[in-house]
Amino acid sequence: MSDLLAAALAHAARGWHVFPLRSDDKRPAFPDHPADQCTGRDPRCRTAGRHLGWEPRATCDPDRIRRAWSVHAYGIGIACGPSRLVVIDLDIRKPGQTMPPGYEGYGSGLRVLTELAARHGGTIDPTYTATTGRRGTHLYYQHPATGPELRNTAGMLGPMVDTRAYGGYVVAAGSTVAGRPYTVDLDTDPAPLPEWLAPLLAPAPLPPQRPVVVDLGTGRRAAYVDAAIRRQVTEITTAAPGRRNHTLYVSAVALGQLVAGGALTEDDATSVLTNAAQAAGLRPAETARTIASGLRAGARRPRSVAA
Repeated sequence: MSDLLAAALAHAARGWHVFPLRSDDKRPAFPDHPADQCTGRDPRCRTAGRHLGWEPRATCDPDRIRRAWSVHAYGIGIACGPSRLVVIDLDIRKPGQTMPPGYEGYGSGLRVLTELAARHGGTIDPTYTATTGRRGTHLYYQHPATGPELRNTAGMLGPMVDTRAYGGYVVAAGSTVAGRPYTVDLDTDPAPLPEWLAPLLAPAPLPPQRPVVVDLGTGRRAAYVDAAIRRQVTEITTAAPGRRNHTLYVSAVALGQLVAGGALTEDDATSVLTNAAQAAGLRPAETARTIASGLRAGARRPRSVAA
């Protein structure tokens, strides 16, 4: 058994969902195409009947893991959302890197995080810790069992401090990137996300929702389109955590087909999908990108509705 296969199986045994990265690289090995360029020829996309990105491909299934890592020396990615992890990514200051005002003398994200904890009356307790290829630090924590679904952040807590949660992944220990190894520094179970830190990572409140009224007219065609819209809205608003953005994409593809077939306007489809995404707790930026991508994909397969 190769070292990479053994490491991938060990991560999966903890309940962490892993997926292949390109050898000695941070980028996912699969899929090799973006959502709006999916042709359905990829075996996983074809089986699912829709585009599958790296997050839904991540798995704890040892048989799937053995099949993948037995044929190629893939790096190992851990999908944080499905694994119920929040990983704090602490970088080391790069040569010549300019710090924002107030942080001029700081050399690492660990110092930034330590002082942030002190200001909020908290501590950084021992948890599963990995050292990155560039000598940074990954602190693994359990995603809170209650409260909002946490997403990725970049510099929100301070310079050289990023986080990965739903929609994000980390390079796992046992992998290398550009020849530099990722290693385990403290091998223990992830601690709960510190109580002082969780509120700082909580997403901002959503803007007030405005009702969306779509004038479809009357008759059989209008009834069909109305039912299709209601079905997709229900799918989005009832999707499980970690599946909401993917469900939004699938619904955007479905309504995009109706737009291309002339049964629905693009503005109405966008409004309906945006409102449903906000109700599901998705953030505006990712919502806009996902909807646009799904509508473009649906436009390639128009669906007409008889009057």
